[in-house]
Amino acid sequence: MDSSGAELSAEAMARLNELKPGKPGAIFTSDMSVNEFLLVRHAGFRPLGMVLGTSVYQVGLQLGRWSRNQELDKLSQAMYHARELAMARMQTEADVLGADGIVAVRLKVERKEWASDIAEFVAIGTAVKAESGGQWRNHRNQPFTSDLSGQDFWTLLQTGYTPVGMVMGTCVYHVAHRTVGNVVSSIGRNTELTQYTQALYNARELAMQRMRKEAEDLRAEGIVGVQLSQLNHTWGSHTTEFFAIGTAVRPIRDDHTIPDPYFVLGLDA
Repeated sequence: MDSSGAELSAEAMARLNELKPGKPGAIFTSDMSVNEFLLVRHAGFRPLGMVLGTSVYQVGLQLGRWSRNQELDKLSQAMYHARELAMARMQTEADVLGADGIVAVRLKVERKEWASDIAEFVAIGTAVKAESGGQWRNHRNQPFTSDLSGQDFWTLLQTGYTPVGMVMGTCVYHVAHRTVGNVVSSIGRNTELTQYTQALYNARELAMQRMRKEAEDLRAEGIVGVQLSQLNHTWGSHTTEFFAIGTAVRPIRDDHTIPDPYFVLGLDA
């Protein structure tokens, strides 16, 4: 995701200026729990403030053939672009604060009552700065993003890895309708609906492939915390979105020794 050119409002800039490190009376904000906050601090990162990005997006229409399994590529592009705008603006806010990264990111879609084809895409997380310095930004010199919890972020660092960025892939897919003959022939029988099986398999695979491509572009070694979800919006019962998201990581040392499990959990022995 490229945050270059992501515009911020005057109100957002005023809020960020109040959060900038070194400003007298600056008070950080964070949506992390107390445990998350303490473990992020223990990992050597100082919260700077909550950062967010939003995009209110009108998702257009695309018709698919009634009897055919197929991706609706225009809808896939719309759902991806709207999320990318929100993520890029959140990352730009972190950049204004001089952050090294953003932890505990939440990315959500909220439908609006104004119209069935309008939704708000929101990304929100806590910008952090490494207290000991070092190179924590990705190879594009952007703050890393991660949807890992504060506890998982701490554990990841302890085991010799660091986030480079959240990666995602999406696929809006039309699942073909069954013919009347097909429905009648299978009444009362145990039988696999191979047309449906193949459609769902293909759609998930496309979303996963696109997520992996983003990780490759970030020069990551792998992706952790992957979530693969099926989201039904307002397109009808036979059209659905398959969405894959996770945190791409890279090694920061060769020794990946796992600490004592009590410490991995952030608990005292």
